[in-house]
Amino acid sequence: MPKVRIFTASLRRASRTSLRNRHVFFADCALIPLAALAAFALRFDGFGRDFVTYLPTCIAFMALATGIRLPLLKGTGMYAQAWRYAGRREVMALGKAVLLSTAVLTALMFVVFADDGLWETLTGTTSPGLPRSVLLIDALLAFNVLGTIRLAAKLLSISSSSNRVARVLHTPAPTTQRVLLVGAGDAGAKIADEMRHNPGLGLVPVGFVDDDPHKHGVFVHGIRVLGTRKDIPALVGRHHAEQVLMTMPTASGWVVRNTFSLCQQAGVPCRTVPGIYELINGSVSLQQSRDVRIEDLLRREPVNLNTSAIADYLSGARVLVTGAGGSIGSELCRRIGSYSPELVILLGHGENSIYHIEKDLRHRMPNLSTAPVIADIRDTHRIRAIMSEYQPTVVFHAAAHKHVPLMESHAQEVVTNNVFGTYTMLREAERAGVDRFILVSTDKAANPANLLGATKRLAEMLVCESAYRTGNAYASVRFGNVLGSRGSVVPLFLDQIAAGGPITVVHPDVTRYFMTIPEAAQLIVHAGALSEGGEVFILDMGEPIKIVDLAADLVRLSGLRLGSDIDLAFVGLRPGEKLQEVLMTEVERASASRRQGVLVSRLEQVANLDADIEALEELARAGAHEPIVAKLWHLLFEHDPARTVDNPSPALTYRGAGAGNELGEVSPKLVTSS
Repeated sequence: MPKVRIFTASLRRASRTSLRNRHVFFADCALIPLAALAAFALRFDGFGRDFVTYLPTCIAFMALATGIRLPLLKGTGMYAQAWRYAGRREVMALGKAVLLSTAVLTALMFVVFADDGLWETLTGTTSPGLPRSVLLIDALLAFNVLGTIRLAAKLLSISSSSNRVARVLHTPAPTTQRVLLVGAGDAGAKIADEMRHNPGLGLVPVGFVDDDPHKHGVFVHGIRVLGTRKDIPALVGRHHAEQVLMTMPTASGWVVRNTFSLCQQAGVPCRTVPGIYELINGSVSLQQSRDVRIEDLLRREPVNLNTSAIADYLSGARVLVTGAGGSIGSELCRRIGSYSPELVILLGHGENSIYHIEKDLRHRMPNLSTAPVIADIRDTHRIRAIMSEYQPTVVFHAAAHKHVPLMESHAQEVVTNNVFGTYTMLREAERAGVDRFILVSTDKAANPANLLGATKRLAEMLVCESAYRTGNAYASVRFGNVLGSRGSVVPLFLDQIAAGGPITVVHPDVTRYFMTIPEAAQLIVHAGALSEGGEVFILDMGEPIKIVDLAADLVRLSGLRLGSDIDLAFVGLRPGEKLQEVLMTEVERASASRRQGVLVSRLEQVANLDADIEALEELARAGAHEPIVAKLWHLLFEHDPARTVDNPSPALTYRGAGAGNELGEVSPKLVTSS
């Protein structure tokens, strides 16, 4: 019984589909034979004596053309199309259907009108033949008349929709919303067209704004471009717009923020568009319709460092990436994989993250050879065995502890991981004959004020010493804060917004340099192409961003208002934090140069640090916090050519549980509510 119901329902659906275009079907029944008749008339210059001679052939051709074209048009779905939405794809499909039916008709006509063919068999008379040009003329006429009737159906539908939209524009219903569209490009045109065809959605486009002066005053699907984005506040009032819809999926972060600000001035909500249908039907909020892109938070255009030199050293290479499961390491692996290396060795300490990046690479790049490896970079024997087994030619060292306040109370851990881990990787890379070694460092290594910065600066010095001693292309890459990486402020702020607040910022004046994860990965592989040995590469990240402004941008881009919808709390500087970071010291800046979009610092040779590293290692094994910290700062004061430390014995860093603030355990000193 259920099968009978399903079959009956299918018949009803098929019947509805057929009836939907019955007017087109009946028109085709008349137009196809008329096109065939016109083809003969054109071939013989009218309906004269020659036409009369071929009249029996013409009648047979008209019947066969109708009998062949109609079933083929139905079989290829031409009567299941919603022609009111037809575009180039549907026109191409119609052309293919006409060509297919012409091919079948041509074959059949040769069978019918050939010598001793079907015509002579059935009539007993000599076949009059069929001029071949008739077939070509008929195909052209059939395509044009069939296409014209379908275009007429589309135009009638658009005219009807336009009338309905006009009525809505002049007599607004309480269920409709008047929308000002930002961006009169392809996405805007599609959305405007969808709104016009579906007035029942309750969204009525009142006009476009676009910053292209050549578009001002033009009409897109009957909707006028009224001005530029700066005119939004005035246009909202003049045209009674109730919301603004950004129809520019590739708009830069600055454009998004500026448009949101203009909409706030006008007192109307603003949405962005990734896909047409979710946004048009109004069923999703801004946060659901398109997640805030990290690029939206940059107060500059993302940097593109692509260069052909990258492919020269990565193509066919055996590449080892430490920290491959991290946010930067995993993006780095994806970037490396796009250059067709022979093998990518995914080294990490956490098996889950390594499992996920290997699975992701297999899905994205099924032809890429990968080797997942679980190891501790501090284990000399294990790293030596890995180097011997896989024989990498390039090493990207991204594994490190990166959490500033937390590491202030874990000197032993941050020193052994960031310093001894780097030392081990360097020495084993030298032993294995690795050509290129790139250390992922941080801007906190410039004038360090915390253990993280101090250990990363010492790691940079180790890389520099190795490069000068071996002559290999070993270098460091110094980052600002990486937006969206694990432990960065953006995921923390988003979690706080989702929880209803407050958003916690350490200080009103704190600033940081920011870059995106893709920019970080680009810089790493770019440095590998540029390095000659001993450099520190730094991306030009523009001006530093105030963290309080970043928090405000996130709130606004999430469709909320700071102060009324969500509060902001200042919690005070945490252990090891500075108000402002710098990208390089004055000594480094004096010797820096710009090379292919990045800043490059290359200092004098660093003294051999083996004896000092061994002494630091002994202290780390003993585990006493204060001696480790004292030795670390003294080592930088004595040996750093960049003069990052001007005091051989700064105050010992904090030890305690205050780092919990980074995890969201806040004790606000001030909460803004206005």
